[in-house]
Amino acid sequence: MKELVEFIAKAIVNSPDSVVVTEESGEQGITLKLQVADEDKGRVIGKQGRVAQAMRTLIRVKAAKEGTRASLEII
Repeated sequence: MKELVEFIAKAIVNSPDSVVVTEESGEQGITLKLQVADEDKGRVIGKQGRVAQAMRTLIRVKAAKEGTRASLEII
């Protein structure tokens, strides 16, 4: 899942070198933290949060197929 988020984020932002994805496991499943450059946060979030919501949906579907839960935080 980490690779999926990284791939999508790098395709969207202007500076793909600044994309950092960290994965943490906890009681509630996997938490993916996406960190991008300040000027690219708007691109990752999208208008009215549509891009971020689409990424979260893809992560949840992939996690469900693996039998776990996952969430995405944009830092």
